[in-house]
Amino acid sequence: MSTPRPTFHFHLVSDATGETLMAVARAAASQFRSVEAVEHVYPLVRSARQLERVLNEIAEDPGIVLYTLVDEGLIVALEARARELGCPCLSVLSPLFQLMRSFLGMESAAQAGAQHDLNEDYFRRIDALNYTMAHDDGQGAHDLAGADVVLLGVSRTSKTPTSIYLANRGVKTANVPLVPDAPLPPGLEELEAPLIVGLIATPDRIVAVRHNRILGLEGAMRGRLSEAAYVDRDAVAAEIVSSRKLCARNGWPMIDVTRRSIEETAASIVSMLNEHRARRAVESPVAGGTGP
Repeated sequence: MSTPRPTFHFHLVSDATGETLMAVARAAASQFRSVEAVEHVYPLVRSARQLERVLNEIAEDPGIVLYTLVDEGLIVALEARARELGCPCLSVLSPLFQLMRSFLGMESAAQAGAQHDLNEDYFRRIDALNYTMAHDDGQGAHDLAGADVVLLGVSRTSKTPTSIYLANRGVKTANVPLVPDAPLPPGLEELEAPLIVGLIATPDRIVAVRHNRILGLEGAMRGRLSEAAYVDRDAVAAEIVSSRKLCARNGWPMIDVTRRSIEETAASIVSMLNEHRARRAVESPVAGGTGP
């Protein structure tokens, strides 16, 4: 039996959603694999009363404190209490603000949650998310021409989570499962505007994930799957070969997601999409689009 890793407390205090803090904290914590971070996330902290509740929780479980606050009064109170408790305390955005002030020669707006203003980019992301949810797992196959990206892949190649991640970046994404003996959506191979990408993985990886999926299903649902074929390594290998041939025949790029995170896969797709749009803009100026 493996020995549990020692833990430490990570307090993340934000006057907005806390997404920036969580991304930074998790990226940093991932480099210290011998310990495990216990996250305490406090979003939308914008008043002294809200901060007082946060300070009480930090006092109960002292640890590292990271914050993205712009109100000077809240910052002073947080840092003073952290010093009293002996907790390291750091503003994640302050060094960047200082750098930008020096370079631009101007002060920042000091507006809490400014990155979440209801601007054009915000509504573009909401529109992309609505489209993506309506075109998940082969739904809305008649409307794939409206997508920015169409993801193809056999079952358990992370199509849905990748699609949702891309949608949060403003990329309208449809995903289509490749099922043995099932026809492709009509007109898929004739599409020109969307970038079509095949997601693949090793048979061993897919079999392992499918086994876990079956174990997680209720008995009735589990009985609907042809378990023998669904997790048979040779059958899965044949599915992968077939998907490779389909992509090669149509000149669609492929990404092996076996050892890639969703974020890494999405980053590669966004890069491909920008190249795809640039190429189409050269071929036909009216075909070009705006990058995510």
